[in-house]
Amino acid sequence: MTVAEYNKAVEEFADAVYRFIRADIRDDEKAKDIVQDSYEKLWRNVAGIEFRVAKSWLFTCAYNRMIDIIRKENRISFTGWDTLPGQTHEDKYSDLNEILHQALSRLPDIQRSSVLLRDYEGYSYKEIGEITGQSEAQVKINIYRGRIALKSYIGKIETVI
Repeated sequence: MTVAEYNKAVEEFADAVYRFIRADIRDDEKAKDIVQDSYEKLWRNVAGIEFRVAKSWLFTCAYNRMIDIIRKENRISFTGWDTLPGQTHEDKYSDLNEILHQALSRLPDIQRSSVLLRDYEGYSYKEIGEITGQSEAQVKINIYRGRIALKSYIGKIETVI
């Protein structure tokens, strides 16, 4: 990769990587640090990486760094839903974005990341598998389970609007 291609990768992919990480950890400063670390690592490996794979490489690098930080802070403690199965979100909110982020925060990290990469960033199952290090079948399972969990938490859209 040339310096011009590296600069193009910064311009084209930095916002998407930041949004992905920010949606997962909900901390602006940590998300910026992770993106910066990813681009630093890309710069150190610039000679061995082609531009055509830079986007996937950056997402993979940022995802792995995020997981390392989460593990370090012992934030991987999913104990389950606060609601019983079949129980839906009953509170009336005007901010649907807040409800969605609350529901996403309740998902296990791998499901949340898979759902965000698929539905928010538009990656294919194969690309998500490459980023997260899972098989394509496992990615599909995680997305399905994540969507079911989101649906059970949010319930009917009429209850939140």
